[in-house]
Parts: sequence; C-alpha cells; structure tokens
Amino acid sequence: MTDDTAPWPTELRVSKDRKVLTVAFNTGDRHELSAEYLRVCSPSAEVKGHSPSQKHTVPGKRNVEIIKIEPVGNYAVRIHFDDMHSSGIYTWTYFMDLGTRREVHWVGYLKELEDKGLGRDR
Repeated sequence: MTDDTAPWPTELRVSKDRKVLTVAFNTGDRHELSAEYLRVCSPSAEVKGHSPSQKHTVPGKRNVEIIKIEPVGNYAVRIHFDDMHSSGIYTWTYFMDLGTRREVHWVGYLKELEDKGLGRDR
C-alpha cells in the first residue's frame, strides 16, 4: 500500500556544472541541493553508520560533483559522486527532509567539522 500524501518527485535535475541537484515535488516544494551537501549527508552506512555513535563526519567535499543518478525501485535514487562514493540511497522523503531542514543539517555538519578540526576543502 502506498501513502498518497507522501511527497512525490516531479523533477530531478543535475546542473550543467554537476554541483547542484534540483528536486521538485508534487507538493510544490522545490529544493536546490548542492553536491557537497548531498555527499556529506549521504544516507549510506559509511556516513550515517549503523547507529548514532558510528556516524562519520566527511571532510573535504566542497568541490565534489555528481556524475550519475540511477533509480532504485520507485522510491529512491542512488547518487554517484566523482569521489567514487555511491552507496547512499536517497528516498523521496529524505530529499524532502534535506530540503526543508537544510539549515539544521548544514549548521550541524559545520559544527562537527569545527569540533573535529576538519575542513570543507581537501
């Protein structure tokens, strides 16, 4: 059974420079998500871990690019980045969360970098 009220993507578009993914939804929401943001917030086990204590802060991704997007069923996509990371599966709900809570995610990431003495550049 599907949830007819769940956001459904109407557009996924990678910019010409491969640094931004635009995600538009049937709700009217539209989010431009940078490749760096998507990479450091990857839902992969490499980044998220299998528990909160295993979460990994990924530094040095300011210039990462999206090289390919492939569908995963009808509920998500896998993004391939030019640093060869491709294990995260981005669901439509996760894209909506990344778009609507961008400030929370991004500020948290920047604080993690600072706390660990890491940076956005390689």
